Amino acid sequence: MTILVTGATGTVGQHVVKQLAEKGVRIKALSRNPEAANFPAGVEGVAGDLNNPETLGLALDGVSGMFLITSSDAAGAWLQTSPEVIALAERSGVKRVVVLVGYEEGPVEAALQASSMEWTLLKPGEFMANILVDWADSIRGEHTVREVFGDAPSSRIHEADIAAVAVTSLLEDGHHRQSYMLTGPETLTRREAVRIIGEGIGRELRFVELTEEEARQNWKTQGYSDEDIEFFILMGKNPPAIGHTVLPTVEQVTGRPARTLAEWVAEHKAMLIS
Repeated sequence: MTILVTGATGTVGQHVVKQLAEKGVRIKALSRNPEAANFPAGVEGVAGDLNNPETLGLALDGVSGMFLITSSDAAGAWLQTSPEVIALAERSGVKRVVVLVGYEEGPVEAALQASSMEWTLLKPGEFMANILVDWADSIRGEHTVREVFGDAPSSRIHEADIAAVAVTSLLEDGHHRQSYMLTGPETLTRREAVRIIGEGIGRELRFVELTEEEARQNWKTQGYSDEDIEFFILMGKNPPAIGHTVLPTVEQVTGRPARTLAEWVAEHKAMLIS
């Protein structure tokens, strides 16, 4: 068995690679620049661009399973995976595909469901890893988190748990036609999350709640579009229930409980202190 992992250096993809490697699975790790990636020993880095399906022929050669992303979590990166990737994978002999779905299903998921391949869709809530992007600088520099909607609830999920569900779905039978909603094991407001982070790193952190206008200006400065900003505001004011309702899916699929935020903080402590 050979598994192709796309987004192999990304937040979830790097964990998929690591966990497959630990199980002794043959892996092809797709990256636009595989020479610069630090993959585990024995992992074959392959070049390719999901924006351009014609670059994927060699990457898909001999592959029986694929972990597929449809959007990028890298800063400034643009990714719009083409449905042609699904047709190419099917022609190449891929038997099983696990897709990390973005905010909602799109043409890639529709093409996969219409194919002859086995498929599983993963639909995680907010990533714990977003803390590093959104809060780490101010935690290290000021022992402070400035955020809007301090009481907005979220069932953040550890990115390694998303990967664990992906790996199980790729390697074991019984996950065909499953659409898995994934959450962490607890619902926390942003204030509560900051308190847990502070306890985990041994520092008292301040939470400063921004006004809606201050938040809008921050997002605008960061380059977000008006459409994105309105979406952020909507999600903060009226968070959908699925984003803060704890589900047992991780444990049901993998056989082990989802990791808590405190566990995530312990693993990333060095990245949260100066």
